[in-house]
Amino acid sequence: MPQPFREYHLFKMLEAFEALSENIPLDVFISKYLRAHSAVGAKDRRFISETLYALVRWRGLLDHLSTPPLSWQKRFELYQKCDLTTYISQSSIPPHIRGSFPKSLFQIIASAYGEEKALEFCVTCNAPAPTTVRINPLKTTRDALLNKWQETYSVSAASHSPWGIIFHCKTNFFAMPEFKEGFFEIQDEGSQLIAALIEAKPGAQVLDYCAGAGGKTLAFAPAMENKGQIYLHDIRNYALEEGKKRLRRAGIQNAQLLFANDPKKKNLKEKMDWILVDAPCGGTGTLRRNPDMKWKFQPATIERLVEEQRMIFAEALEFLHPNGRIVYATCSVLPQENEAQAAFFQEKHGLRLVQEPFRSFPQKGGMDGFFGAVFAR
Repeated sequence: MPQPFREYHLFKMLEAFEALSENIPLDVFISKYLRAHSAVGAKDRRFISETLYALVRWRGLLDHLSTPPLSWQKRFELYQKCDLTTYISQSSIPPHIRGSFPKSLFQIIASAYGEEKALEFCVTCNAPAPTTVRINPLKTTRDALLNKWQETYSVSAASHSPWGIIFHCKTNFFAMPEFKEGFFEIQDEGSQLIAALIEAKPGAQVLDYCAGAGGKTLAFAPAMENKGQIYLHDIRNYALEEGKKRLRRAGIQNAQLLFANDPKKKNLKEKMDWILVDAPCGGTGTLRRNPDMKWKFQPATIERLVEEQRMIFAEALEFLHPNGRIVYATCSVLPQENEAQAAFFQEKHGLRLVQEPFRSFPQKGGMDGFFGAVFAR
């Protein structure tokens, strides 16, 4: 009997992803596969994607409950007939397995937050994250878009960010006229609040030091009213080029790209009123969106990242005006990358915290996990 269409593609994708030698994020892999297989319709795509994510998230518990030899076929059959959440409270199963997390990562989180909160964190990370957009105040208001979208979509205002709107349904945002016109960007509510730590006024000089494609610049730039100057810096030129397109769409005219080897950099030392260091990190705060990353976790990676974060922060600090502010941010929940780093920066560089750091923890239906600390000399 031939294998059903959906299952054929599901197992083909899982096996192909597992066999990859390069480190491609799961969402990117899924997108590429589905683009290459246009015969897979919208409903099939949704089923395959959601099931694939669930199997990767719950792989640890599914393997514990399965009998060898293990296979994606077995995991899928068990997933279909089992309510995995009923095992979360079974104390006879080790907590990291109940939460379907690697033991080493679970132990690090438990040492920081306690076993009960660590298990709660794991379970939250095994559920889909909400889809949140951030409106562009240069072009619209949240009320205007909410009123318009409520006629067509299931949407609600975000609880904490005044610019956030949560979509409770699958939506092709890139096809929406409001997206093409730069009225909004897709951005987690926690990420929006990190960007809001940059309180740059019109006329300020701002450096987004690890800008990537400019997601946080797009969030804090409207308050500057296109006055002053924003520099987007990154070692990845392709990311900055993508950022240029997004800035143009959003109507942000006071930003320029600053490539890693740009000779202008030396003239910007000690000139910046605000600097954002959105540092590379272990990404533990966003594991709902990248569940494959937890299975690749290595404690040594965190040690390497801590050193990298310190180096990047020191580089960025050279551009800070004596009366300026510098923001250190991660999408991590690990103290090693957050509170411990904030303490190190204060001692090493003679800085002080301007306010209590921003912290968010992944919540069901809520924002991802982020950390943000604002420093002054």
